[in-house]
Amino acid sequence: MSTAPVYKFDPDELERLAGVEPANEPVAPPAEPEEWPKIQPIPATLYPVDPFDMALLPESLRGWIADAAERMQCPPDFPAVGAMVALSSVVGRKCVVRPKRFDDWEVVPNLWGAVVGRPGIMKSPALSVALNPLDRLQTAARDAFKDQVSQHEGAEIIREMQAKAAKDQAQKLVKGGKILEAEAALRSMGGDEGDPPALRRYKVTDTTVEALGEILIDNPWGVLAYRDELYGLLRGLDKEGQEGSRAFYLQGYDGNQGYTFDRIMRGKNLHIEAVCVSMLGGIQPGKLKSFIREAVTEGAGDDGLLQRFSLMVWPDPSRDWKNVDRWPNTDAKASAFKVFEKLDGIKPDTDPDTGRDVPWVYRLSEAAQELFDHWRATSLEPRLRDGSMHPALESHLAKYRKLVPAVALVCALADDEEAVSEASMLRALAWAGYLESHARRIYGAGTGADVDGAIALLAKIKARAVSDGFKASDIYLKGWAGVAGVQATRDALRILCDLGYLLHVSTKPGPAGGRPSEAYRINPAVFGGR
Repeated sequence: MSTAPVYKFDPDELERLAGVEPANEPVAPPAEPEEWPKIQPIPATLYPVDPFDMALLPESLRGWIADAAERMQCPPDFPAVGAMVALSSVVGRKCVVRPKRFDDWEVVPNLWGAVVGRPGIMKSPALSVALNPLDRLQTAARDAFKDQVSQHEGAEIIREMQAKAAKDQAQKLVKGGKILEAEAALRSMGGDEGDPPALRRYKVTDTTVEALGEILIDNPWGVLAYRDELYGLLRGLDKEGQEGSRAFYLQGYDGNQGYTFDRIMRGKNLHIEAVCVSMLGGIQPGKLKSFIREAVTEGAGDDGLLQRFSLMVWPDPSRDWKNVDRWPNTDAKASAFKVFEKLDGIKPDTDPDTGRDVPWVYRLSEAAQELFDHWRATSLEPRLRDGSMHPALESHLAKYRKLVPAVALVCALADDEEAVSEASMLRALAWAGYLESHARRIYGAGTGADVDGAIALLAKIKARAVSDGFKASDIYLKGWAGVAGVQATRDALRILCDLGYLLHVSTKPGPAGGRPSEAYRINPAVFGGR
């Protein structure tokens, strides 16, 4: 019986497939250069960010967030951002603010937030704590909904009984020739009991745009869309055929634009008075950098969807950890929940001309107005126009025109203000400064050189995991983190060569012919040499 030949893996073959031309036979490392270049430091991978200050939060939320962050030993930025987005979603578009004295420009305070961190840094637990008040409100809403459904069903049964009795009476009157009396009997049946009650929804997860649209028809003042991992949503909206879904979310950020669905299976003319969506979720740094880099270089996703996540933070995790094992601060938690209950209890205003429900309109106090105008005139608007920022960051900061008045209004409502005060505006402007430092880190990591691979490879070189005169295949065939692949290895090698750590050497074929050999010499200064 014949035996099939066993294929032996040849690294040179992989190099040829990857576009690298290996030599026919091993060659000795090329001679050192007469003078090695001076090593340049690898650029910092991340811009520094401002630490979170509890004074950014309304006073009623500070104790709750500080307690949660300490017990979980997570960055306080995570639960703080979650709490602000959740609180804004309860307000929805029931209240709006006009950031100008006379203009009719209105801002709906539905905030979009995201927390960035590697796996295991407590992103999801922190956001879960921040969303607890919404879960409690949802439980109460479900209980109330059950009672409403029971009452509606009872009223419907009575209405049907009344209708039957009225029809029987009318039939008798018709037989007796009393037509007018029969018509009166039928009119006495009363009108329809109306649409069945709708369940108040505070939060949706992993829902289609069509389902979200139907939920918004029943919840016209807004809901929160939560995704534990935002990357899946962002990637899904990038796919061909999802243009309508993407446009729906973009419209949901504004919070005040109507939308009409026309679906064959679901029916036509399904109208949403105003699409108002708050957004919240977490994302890993690597996936976020990849998404930003592809969006910028390939031109996809340049419609500002990512930039709408104005409350996006990427904090530095603390290097110190301690075991905190104590009961939660119930007083602080109760104080925070009362704020959520209070804002949830706001009823919309009534238009005196039409009698329809409309949002309450808030104004800035004179001191708050001067602060906001000065900030725009001297800080925000000039920088958006001087061309000094990357377009992606510039687009992100442009959304601060909405962010600042929206945060100021949420703080004002939490503190029972009749107009947005100077204190609430100062807090919102502090949020803007804090968030800008995180935006610079996020977009800097996504648009700058990806040096993570170079740092990982340099660590291996310093540990003498490779020898002087190594080839590219000596790196990527090992599958090391950061350089696990041909292109990642090439990028890392290019950066280290540019900065003087390595020297790329190409050796011509010998008299016997063959292909040129490529190798990398290690600068002795890497090991402290000359």
